[in-house]
Amino acid sequence: MSILKRVPWVSLALVLLSYSTLGWVISETRASMFVWVVTVVAILILIVTLTAPWPKMTYYYSIFLQSNTRSFGIAVLAAFLFFIMIAWFGVFLDTLLILSATILVRIDFQRAGLKGGVAFLTASIFSLGGLALGALIYKFIYSQIPLT
Repeated sequence: MSILKRVPWVSLALVLLSYSTLGWVISETRASMFVWVVTVVAILILIVTLTAPWPKMTYYYSIFLQSNTRSFGIAVLAAFLFFIMIAWFGVFLDTLLILSATILVRIDFQRAGLKGGVAFLTASIFSLGGLALGALIYKFIYSQIPLT
């Protein structure tokens, strides 16, 4: 079976669309280059986290929970993040959409039997391509129509 037949195209299209909305929103805020770089790094970290094998992830998570002080710090951080989630519910829903689409791609790649490196590379290309596509569409639309 060809690798092109095993690729989950529907899931990748969802990733492309969800990340293009993120690119649109960032372009709409006229964010600096620093925000773009942080966004790209965060996307790559998310994809690496999802494509890493689970035994490695449990090892890294166990480092955070080795002592009571670290566990307390993680609990306080989780409570703060829950407060942020409630306060900025719209942003949370957008983030949840992006996270869900990325997890769906990971599950489909795993079901298709593709290796982690191929999954990371393909998901990265579609995610960053969607981010750039959203920014380009925003620039194209609003450069043609004067706002005044």
